[in-house]
Parts: sequence; C-alpha cells; structure tokens
Amino acid sequence: MSSSTVPGSGALLSVQKLTKRFGSFAACDHIDLDIAPGEIHALLGENGAGKSTLVKMLFGVLEPSEGEIVWEGRPVTIGSPGNARKLGIGMVFQHFSLFEALTVAENIALSLDDSVPIGKIAEEARALSLAYGLPLDPHAHVADLSVGERQRIEIVRALLQNPKLIILDEPTSVLTPQEADRLFETLFKLKAEGRSVLYISHRLEEVQRICDRATVLRHGKVTGACVPAQETPASLARMMVGSDVASVTHPDRGAKGDVQLAVAGLSVAPRTPFAMPLKDVALKVCSGEILAIAGVAGNGQGELFDALSGEYPVTNPDAVVIRNKPVGTLGITARRLLGAGFVPEERHGHAAVSAMKLSDNLVLARSQSDRKAFLAGALLSIIRRGAVKNATKRISEEMDVRKSGEDPAAGSLSGGNLQKFIVGRELDRQPAVLVVNQPTWGVDAGAASRIRQALVDLARNGSAVVVISQDLDEIFEVATEIAVISEGRLSSPFPAGELTREKIGLLMGGLHESKTAPETSHAH
Repeated sequence: MSSSTVPGSGALLSVQKLTKRFGSFAACDHIDLDIAPGEIHALLGENGAGKSTLVKMLFGVLEPSEGEIVWEGRPVTIGSPGNARKLGIGMVFQHFSLFEALTVAENIALSLDDSVPIGKIAEEARALSLAYGLPLDPHAHVADLSVGERQRIEIVRALLQNPKLIILDEPTSVLTPQEADRLFETLFKLKAEGRSVLYISHRLEEVQRICDRATVLRHGKVTGACVPAQETPASLARMMVGSDVASVTHPDRGAKGDVQLAVAGLSVAPRTPFAMPLKDVALKVCSGEILAIAGVAGNGQGELFDALSGEYPVTNPDAVVIRNKPVGTLGITARRLLGAGFVPEERHGHAAVSAMKLSDNLVLARSQSDRKAFLAGALLSIIRRGAVKNATKRISEEMDVRKSGEDPAAGSLSGGNLQKFIVGRELDRQPAVLVVNQPTWGVDAGAASRIRQALVDLARNGSAVVVISQDLDEIFEVATEIAVISEGRLSSPFPAGELTREKIGLLMGGLHESKTAPETSHAH
C-alpha cells in the first residue's frame, strides 16, 4: 500500500527527488520520503540499495547531487553532522565510534559543546539513561562494558542533544533478545514524546513489531511503501529483493558420523588489553553436524576463531584436534592440509586482498596440496591460469556472485557478493571441517539465504561445520546443535530444537547453566 501522508504536509522531515551520484553511478536516485512527528519509520533494502547513502545525506556526512531536504516545512542544507544535530537530527551508527580507554562521560563529552563541564555531563547522562531505561555508569571505562552497554552510550549521547529525529542503523545486531526488548521500550517512549525514529534493520520481524510505516529502496530508488504490521517477513523481503527469497531447508538433526573437530581445555590469555580471554573451552563436532555458537559481539568469538583456525596457535597440542590429529600448536596451513577450511569475519584484508583479482585470491587461499591443481612445470612454479579462471567462474556461478567483469578486484564487489565468493572458495574444497565466523554479517536476504543453504548442504554431505554468529535467525535456521559463548566461556551444546530465544538470550547475558537442560518449553 502507498504512504498515507501527502508529501511534505505536516511531515517532520521530507526529502524530495534526493539524489547522490558518484561519477555516473546514482547511489540514491530521486528519492521521496516523509517522516511524520512521533513515527517509527523503517528504511528497508538489500545491500547496496542506497540506505546508508541516504541517511549520510540526512546527517550531513554526504552532500546531495540534487533534490531537496525539507525540515519542519522549510528547505535546509545540512552541511555537517554538527548542522544536523543543531536542527534536531541525531544518529546512532551501526559501528560505534567510542574510545575504549575513556569513560562513558568522556566519550559523550567529545560530541557536545566544549563549555559543558564533565561533571554536569556525567550527571545529565546518568539521569537521562535512567529516565529512558538505558542505565549507564558515566564513570565506567568503555573497555569494561558489554556491546549492549556501549550502544546505550551512543543512544544517550544522541538523546542528550534533544533530537526530534533519531536515525538508528541496525541497532539490534549486537544485542541479546532481552536487550532488544529494552531498546524497543525506549523507542516507544520516544515516540510517545512526539519524537521520530528512522529505523534501518534487516530483521523483518522487528520491523513488523515496532515500525508504523516503511519505505523500501532497491537499486537506489524507492520501490514501495507499506505498513509493516499488515505484511509478513516474506512479503517484506519480496519488496526488498524484487522476487521471492528461497527459504533454507533445515539441516538433518539426527544422522551423525565420527568426531571431526574436538576441543578440550582450551584457554587463551588476552593478546591485547581489550581482548577477551578464553576459559576452558570444550566442544565436539561430528560429520553431518552444524554447531552454531551464539553470543553478543566481544565475548570471545574472534579469539575462538583464531584458536580453531591456527591463526594464533596455543601451547597444548591436544587443545584442538582435527580428524584425530592434535593441532593446537600448528598453524593454518597444517590445519588446511588435514581438510579444514576457515572463513574469518573480516572480509577485506583478512579473508581477501581487496586490490587483487578474485582468481589471485583463490590461489592465495589454497594450501600447497590444494594449489597443485593450479600449478604446472617440473618445480610446480607456473600457475595454470586456465584452471584458476575455470575454478573462479565455477565458484561465482554456484554462489551467484554478481560482479562487474569476469575477474575483477575483490574490493570492487559489494560486501554480500564478496562474502558469497569467500564462502564459495572454501566450499569448493569440500572441507571435512569448516569454521566460519559471522557468515552473513552485513549481507542482504538473498545472499544470506544462499550462504546458509550452502552450509547446510555441506554438513548433509558429511562435513562438520562450526558457525559463529550473532544472528539468532541464522542460528535457528542452520544449527543442529547450539552453544553460547559469554565472557570467554562456552556453554555445553543443546539440540537446536530444545532452545528458545529467551533461553539463548539468558545464556548470552552470562547465565552459565552449561550442564543443565533448558528449563524453557521446547521450540520446534
């Protein structure tokens, strides 16, 4: 259904024909959007749809190429984030901009008027945080806070500027279900005060639950508007993608083979002052199993991935065993030679070299034995370009990687398409063990569905898969077993069908009942 307000009439914010070009490419193309006072308005779209570009123009980070922004009935030019804040627009970005060595109050002070004393800022921040149900200790150091508490700082910092409109970019991607519920209560309170929220999220159930209206972008253009409560997650996804999104067929939750990956007594000291130590981690994954590890960001996921992959070997060989061989002290290459594959969280610079072509990234990621298929000559010193090119093409087709040319630089792909290639590159080896960290982070619905199905299919074919993820929808979609990591400790695994979101949320929040069965009713 179409938007219910007449463009611009009574709107707090109205954008008309707003366009942003980068060279000949229009990231936003003649966008019309109205946000009413006291409204929670969703902005939906796939990766690359233009959402980030649009909100950066609204917050003064980017300058529009053409079009008009109307604020409270008058045209405005928003030249900087400072201008946006003075108008009454606040923004909480997906990636926080906080200094870990500073206190909460000191971080808040950085974005406020220099003339306000730090003591007054601390006092106001504490009072405001309590009033909105976002309790904070202004004197705590950011390094000691959970990700959920860090997000509260960003929201309180925005609220201290008394905004009429707050833009939130993927605000629940780092929260437990319980923390998300508290955030929604805060948003309803803001709405009751007549403030407006522009809400960007790929979690469509949330959008249905809290948003009054939604505007959908595709390829930089507005393709629809609706009342989310009158839609389903599937119909919202269809509006975003332009076609039905394939649902993931569930993994087999019964047939298990031999243990392929075993971890026992894995403890890792923090490598930096702000790293999370791992504490006596134990897990086992068999052929045909997908062990999904849930947790809020910053609870040891990166450290666990590094220990499993061999990026940071440990001192005890038996702490990590791959296919019956102790590998705790061995590096990545030795573990790959045993049939293991790894997909790190960070795409650029870690999983791929952005400036290099996809084919060169493919060769780089192969261990010596895998690489032989691409080499020729007596000393195996000549790269068989045809074989590499064919493999690159095969991976791209199987994972539906959309790219600008046959073999472009990795950095030229969108985040979702590069992620599909990186996952496909590992799957192409048919690894006996695959460990993947945040497989669909920042990836749109269509790409996420393809990646998740590929992981399920790999396990069906007899591999052991470990998925480390902050996305509970993803975890329920792919897992045969679920464990939760909190403050560097890993719970015992539970069969996926025996856990509810509430139970996982409690475990994510630090309730360690690793040896007991879940008390909640079964969720099937």
